[in-house]
Amino acid sequence: MEIIKIKDEFIKLGQVLKLAGWVGSGLDAKMVILDGLVKVNGEIVLQRGKKIYQGDIVEFDGKSLKVQN
Repeated sequence: MEIIKIKDEFIKLGQVLKLAGWVGSGLDAKMVILDGLVKVNGEIVLQRGKKIYQGDIVEFDGKSLKVQN
């Protein structure tokens, strides 16, 4: 599992996907999220702007990451 470190209290889901290098742009992030391909803590999320906090686990395309401060 990959670890993504953030400085703020939260990061938006679309930004996580870009930061991890899983998508190339915000538009790509929007499309994979709206297609139901992204999970947060085991549940499909359809909101690109969903706030992701420390300890949350994001999954996409067989990969997973954990957000930490």
